[in-house]
Amino acid sequence: MASSAFQRRVIPGFGLTMGYTMMYLSLMVLIPLSTLVFKSGTLGWSTFWSTVTAPAVMHSYLISFGCALAAGLINAVAGLAVAWVLVRYHFFGRRVIDALIDLPFALPTAVAGIALTSLYQRDGWVGQILTRFKLTVPWTGWAGFNVSPHGWPIAWNAGSWWPLAWHGAWWWPIRLDWYSEVAFSPIGITVALVFIGLPFVVRSVEPVLADLGRDVEEAAATLGARRSQTFIRVILPAIFPALLTGFALAFARGVGEYGSVIFIAGNMPGKTEIAPLLIVTQLEQYDYDGATAIATVMMVFSFAILLGLNTWQAVRRRRLGS
Repeated sequence: MASSAFQRRVIPGFGLTMGYTMMYLSLMVLIPLSTLVFKSGTLGWSTFWSTVTAPAVMHSYLISFGCALAAGLINAVAGLAVAWVLVRYHFFGRRVIDALIDLPFALPTAVAGIALTSLYQRDGWVGQILTRFKLTVPWTGWAGFNVSPHGWPIAWNAGSWWPLAWHGAWWWPIRLDWYSEVAFSPIGITVALVFIGLPFVVRSVEPVLADLGRDVEEAAATLGARRSQTFIRVILPAIFPALLTGFALAFARGVGEYGSVIFIAGNMPGKTEIAPLLIVTQLEQYDYDGATAIATVMMVFSFAILLGLNTWQAVRRRRLGS
């Protein structure tokens, strides 16, 4: 009994560690973010709402969150495959590939953006191939933000505009454009976010896969399970919390990414302008109120999404434990 009590007191007690934790979080996280919210509260509701719902701002939200979501989903699949190969197989050059996974962490984001732009623009190595074979990629662009009086889009040109809501509701018409190059389009933004977000998924899933071991797969095989059943019913439930964590980290990084995106995006207003770029533009124009309002909306949405993912993951873990 005395030995166990002594082991519990080797590290400083709960009061000291909790006090240090709250002080650190307050200085580094809570106070700066609360200042941002208080600054937005001084604008007045009408000014705040008109700023954050301007057409250019709404389009930047769609580009930032949409591309980050697409990149996060791609990284969830690709990162799982990469982690599986690194954990389950031993081959020549494995350590080199494992080291390359962390390269986006160490590489300056501006360097990554310039490299990807040079690669995917029309006269780049990959861009030339896409142009030669005339591969076109559809993407969804923001067209406006309005109240639809009759539930129909303002214009219907050969099916280019789609209605998304009915009478008396907010609606967001979506226009489908076509591009023959990846650079300077939302596809290029997604490519940049995939590049910077892949290590988050790989490093989150890799240790869980290593701890899982092959004996679980062998036990499922001896019970007559097929490979697909073993993966879906045995492996995936075990690694899903780590996979979701990696997705959340990649998504959060993608929403606020600036350096690697501005080069490959082209920063065309109404097409490829991201929300962080709008914030920087507002600051350069000394419009601190507008920058604060846009930043507050991004912070609230990002926090709500991450809180929802973490809450769902905690509830799921509790149910599995019970």
